[in-house]
Amino acid sequence: MIIDTHIHLYDKRYKNDLEQIIDEAFAVDVRKMIVVGYDYESSLAALNMAENYDFIYAAVGLHPSEVHKEEDKEIKWLTGMLSHPRVVAVGEVGLDYYWDKTYSELQKEMFIKQIEIANNNDLPVIIHSRDASSDIYSILKEYPTRGVLHCYSMSVELAREFVKDGYYLGIGGVLTFKNSKEIKKVVREIDLSYLLTETDGPYLAPEPYRGRLNKPSYLVYIVEEIAKIKKLPLRDVIIQMKNNAQKLFKI
Repeated sequence: MIIDTHIHLYDKRYKNDLEQIIDEAFAVDVRKMIVVGYDYESSLAALNMAENYDFIYAAVGLHPSEVHKEEDKEIKWLTGMLSHPRVVAVGEVGLDYYWDKTYSELQKEMFIKQIEIANNNDLPVIIHSRDASSDIYSILKEYPTRGVLHCYSMSVELAREFVKDGYYLGIGGVLTFKNSKEIKKVVREIDLSYLLTETDGPYLAPEPYRGRLNKPSYLVYIVEEIAKIKKLPLRDVIIQMKNNAQKLFKI
């Protein structure tokens, strides 16, 4: 069984063909998915999907690009959702300086707040980091938690430091891109026990579907690429990826 540890399955681009997309996933043994929110509405949508499908779990949280829109700076809605039995993580949360650094201090404040909420509720954190590796590393050193660096895109040197502290690295479709040398190096050098498979659908579809709608069934291309880079039997990789996801998210 393959587990998609990060997908936004409530996205409107899936709506018309959702049942077919699910059938396609099951056909290639992708049988569990964590649907991840980025604000109140999307977190609620993730939770609703988890209630309606027994193979779906929810992650709820406030994405760094959304923090300046949030009126409730105590994010009480987040704490309220965490008691639901289908919630397995706080996320996605973190820092994103790619588009706009105007709210960088607020991003850091809300990231730390959500780490503390996750720790108080014994839940892992799904961490988004874009053009913010130094601050992410510093915050996780000062406010240790457990979780995954979603869609890992930082250096292999930082990867070594993160796994020393027990964090997992989320590996998605970018791994299959021909020019993605650094993430291939990360997968080659980091022990398999610290890697997780994810699509980040509807974004970042792997080759040969790059640029199209990403689907959970495409996770097989990512697993196959990991096996190829690691020079390991595909079955061994699938088993380890499943064990990693079950260990972190307790599913």
